Amino acid sequence: MKLQFEPIHPTADSSFTLLHYTQVSKAELIWHYHPEYELVYIPKGHGRRHIGQHISRFEDGELVLIGPDLPHLTFSYGQPVGTPFEEIVVQLRGDFLGPDFWERSEMVAIRQLLARSHEGLSFGAATRQAVGPLLRQLLTAPPFARLLLLLQALQQLAQAAPTPDCQPLHAGTGGQGLSGKEQQRLSRVYQFVEQNYQRATLSVQEVADVAYLSVPAFCRYFKKMTRHTLTDFVQEYRVGQACRLLLDDDLAVTQVCYACGFNNLSHFNKTFRKFTGQSPTEYRRQRLGG
Repeated sequence: MKLQFEPIHPTADSSFTLLHYTQVSKAELIWHYHPEYELVYIPKGHGRRHIGQHISRFEDGELVLIGPDLPHLTFSYGQPVGTPFEEIVVQLRGDFLGPDFWERSEMVAIRQLLARSHEGLSFGAATRQAVGPLLRQLLTAPPFARLLLLLQALQQLAQAAPTPDCQPLHAGTGGQGLSGKEQQRLSRVYQFVEQNYQRATLSVQEVADVAYLSVPAFCRYFKKMTRHTLTDFVQEYRVGQACRLLLDDDLAVTQVCYACGFNNLSHFNKTFRKFTGQSPTEYRRQRLGG
């Protein structure tokens, strides 16, 4: 599966695109890019954040600004259908208000914000608290008020940009330095893991075959692209799946263990603690309040 181009069309009665997802659905796009700026707010949901060359995990309240043509992973990637999840997405072209709009003196802070977005920007709790409600208001505001709310949200982000509450992700500019073939390989690997993580054994050889590389070349490539070994990547993915299954109190921990591709409970407990700092039982108790 290739790095995919996402065609984006403005929302009706709007000069930009506004999307609202209230549940996980099967994503048609996994590893993709587009020429629009993208502002993503996730009030509910956690998972893997992969933007350009940056890889980390996100939790409830994620707020990130992604620059044009910067490849990124769908934020709901790996989350089972039915998992609690909400995402508000704003996508806008650089000239959505005309070619010279950002050149006006009042827009200098936002212009600087957009310039920095090419490396990806993540915002902290204070900014999320200020901007999150504005983005939620976009969902019900009439067209003119919607535009004003968007500008207000961008100004809030711009004010945070010079502070520690805004962290650059150093994701690279538009994926420069990574060839299209490398990006396409990574997309195929992501898809293969998503489809096969429940199997107890995934050999490096078969994943290398998916990437059309020898095993040594694949190991070097995968480490470069994800900063993980394949084993750590698959384990992290399985633990992410387990976190969501543990929210179903009707499933025993043992059932969750085998459903996520672990072949014994001891290994599951050890791996789960490695990535979360808790045992599966402790995680469930904390999340469900039991």
